[in-house]
Amino acid sequence: MSTPQLVVHHDKELMAQAAAARLITKIVDAQASRGSASVVLTGGRNGNGLLAALAAAPARDAVDWGRLDLWWGDERFLPEGDPERNVTQAREALLDSVPLDPERVHAMPASDGPYGTDAEAAAEAYAAELAKAAGPENHGAVPAFDVLLLGLGPDTHVASLFPELPAVRETERTVVGVHGAPKPPPTRISLTLPAIRAAREVWLLAAGEDKAEAAAIALSGAGEIQAPAAGAYGRSRTLWLLDAAAASRLPRSL
Repeated sequence: MSTPQLVVHHDKELMAQAAAARLITKIVDAQASRGSASVVLTGGRNGNGLLAALAAAPARDAVDWGRLDLWWGDERFLPEGDPERNVTQAREALLDSVPLDPERVHAMPASDGPYGTDAEAAAEAYAAELAKAAGPENHGAVPAFDVLLLGLGPDTHVASLFPELPAVRETERTVVGVHGAPKPPPTRISLTLPAIRAAREVWLLAAGEDKAEAAAIALSGAGEIQAPAAGAYGRSRTLWLLDAAAASRLPRSL
């Protein structure tokens, strides 16, 4: 378990730009040392803001996009192309404008895909895809992602792991179907905390006053069942990237 590190930026625009620059550097370094890189994307306004900032960054061409694997931390279980799907929003923000290898873009199944409306079967298929990509050096059922991005919800949820729901209590499976989510749509697919913790680095993004209480709770010793963000950490690094508004209620001791 890595100790959380905090970086606070003046506003959400600076946060997105700085996070994009940081991510470019991390990807380039991983590709230089291992030949390829893997990143887990997140949706929401902060995740999409980071991708849009990356698309606009002059240094984006330093990345060898053909040697980058992209995964998702969660997905809204909706039909392919639905504007609310995280992958649809990611394509609009960045993915359609860079030369990715389509075989290395690992979108979660849609509700009109081969598994129909069976979210559990779709989750099992994604878990199998992760396991297939995990090498012997990963020592687990998922790859050792270089960076796993997470947005912070006002209720402290990350990915689609909501407080007290069964998914946040999962300790064995790497991907689960989520039912009865408190925000629409109610059915989702999500990585579990064990899968999140396989990442080398976990970056949590939070901007806005509506995230301030959640950030304070998650960083003040709350339990992961009540505050899922508290249980999201990387093997070597856990980085909280906040704007001043989201950091406004943090204890002075942090």
